[in-house]
Amino acid sequence: MMRTTEYRGFHIHMELVRTSEDMFDLGFRIEGPMKPAGVAALGKRIKVHGGPFSQRWAHLIGELAGRAAVDVILGVEDVPPATDEW
Repeated sequence: MMRTTEYRGFHIHMELVRTSEDMFDLGFRIEGPMKPAGVAALGKRIKVHGGPFSQRWAHLIGELAGRAAVDVILGVEDVPPATDEW
């Protein structure tokens, strides 16, 4: 089962593989408009450990892991959070 979301110009492709009834292993890959030097895993499947997950958890965890990876590639956004965390 595949699902794709977009974040900061990159596509996060999540692949769920059924391990048992209603449980899935999760992998994701990131594709984007550029391939920065030193980023070896861009476009390659990255397995998320800690599973198996329910379908809803797998989609959430995959999107969060993908977003974190994009943030590492591009650096932090200069937009402060919507709350008073700073």
